Amino acid sequence: MSDTKPTQNTHKYFTTTLPYVNGAPHLGHAFELVRADAMARFKRLEGFEVFFNTGTDEHGQKIYKKAKSEGVSPEEFVKEQSQLFRDLLETLNISSDAFVRTTDESHKHAAQEFWQRCANNGDIYKKAYIGLYCVGCEMFVNESDLNKAGECPDHTGQKPEEIEEENYFFRFSKYADQLLELYERHPDFVVPDKRFNEIKRFVADGLEDFSISRVAEKMPWGVPVPGDESQVMYVWFDALSNYISTLGWPEDTDLFRDFWADGAPVQFCGKDNLRQQSAMWQAMLLSAGISPSRQIVIHGHIQSDGQKMSKSVGNVIDPSEIISEYGADFLRYYLLRHLHPFDDPELTAKSLKEAYNGNLANGLGNLVSRIMNMAVSYEVEVALDHEAETTVEVEDMETLIEHMNNYRFDKALNYIWAEVAHLDAFIAQKEPYKQVKSDDEEEVAAAKEVVAYLVIRLYDISAMLTPFMPETAERIQEIVAVHEKPEPLFERKE
Repeated sequence: MSDTKPTQNTHKYFTTTLPYVNGAPHLGHAFELVRADAMARFKRLEGFEVFFNTGTDEHGQKIYKKAKSEGVSPEEFVKEQSQLFRDLLETLNISSDAFVRTTDESHKHAAQEFWQRCANNGDIYKKAYIGLYCVGCEMFVNESDLNKAGECPDHTGQKPEEIEEENYFFRFSKYADQLLELYERHPDFVVPDKRFNEIKRFVADGLEDFSISRVAEKMPWGVPVPGDESQVMYVWFDALSNYISTLGWPEDTDLFRDFWADGAPVQFCGKDNLRQQSAMWQAMLLSAGISPSRQIVIHGHIQSDGQKMSKSVGNVIDPSEIISEYGADFLRYYLLRHLHPFDDPELTAKSLKEAYNGNLANGLGNLVSRIMNMAVSYEVEVALDHEAETTVEVEDMETLIEHMNNYRFDKALNYIWAEVAHLDAFIAQKEPYKQVKSDDEEEVAAAKEVVAYLVIRLYDISAMLTPFMPETAERIQEIVAVHEKPEPLFERKE
């Protein structure tokens, strides 16, 4: 068992962004969920107390329009859509500790309290405004943000609407210096570096106050502004506070202290959320007198046919299609090992099949069969502590910790698969299947020792796989425990 234990704070907090429920879950959602889940599971394996949050973002103009177009109330629409994301969590074996919906009464109460604290600090004011509003982003945008066609780069095919109304604004401009000081104190505040450099340039160039409300008469689907029900909160202002409302803030001070104030909160999000998560939200926290996040981990956009996968483009891939063909653990494995954690990775049907056959069916699955068939045939039984929290060796754990602390899920899995390759090579070198047939009792005993080592090391591999492929890890451990010749873990796809 590993003796690697946390040496500082024993609590860790991880959260995804909340998927917007105007459409069904897609592969980008699965990508973010699996990354956060692998990290949460790994930190539990290390011995930390972990709080892992996810949920659904359910207010705003896109939701309101979509519900109207389908002839249902917004309440009915978001309830049905939110369940699709709950189902995805279950299918992907996501180990979240909370599922917050922004329509929950507890969340709405927290959002209004958060607003009031910013207002009490003098950071919210009201003014008439004319601006371009991207419905896709649920944000006001500047002309400089648009492409040559006058469209938001993240939502091509739909030009922003010009909106003229009186809204509440947040004094974002007030917090530029404090944000830059925050970035200076934490040189790893945003991962990877290229995204951190991007947000530092954005803040250093000067910040503009941004609108945080909409007129309720025009867009009623939102959290009412405290003291002014003629306005509803801008969806981003409402939704961002989920990261603390899920901890019972402001009432549950113990949970909030342990996992937010002292828990080094880490937020996972896509690169189109960079400004909102690493600048806007941090300024809002500073205004409300709440400690900032500890780290923002940015992933790229999965590409399909050379384009960002998105509902507006119409090239999304339903994760359930991959799961039905290859299984949930394979999708977890593929997203974590074969998609770069920070760049814009390309996914193809060919690469899926090659990874499945080459690394699972012919790789890990074949290794499990070879080792356990020998163990059963040669009557080699190994005493293992199946009740232990982890059997990961210290050396293995230290290597995995290094990769995981850098969010290099791909390198962590490469390390595990290097161990798979090592065992294959060890079998080829020692040839226990030949040695066991010897008339020499010492050679037979040596062959059995080799197989015993292989079984122990296979169990180690299963333990290392737990954060990444939990069902597969459990199946391998069961195969070792029952000591029977196994059925194939992964059937080869033709």
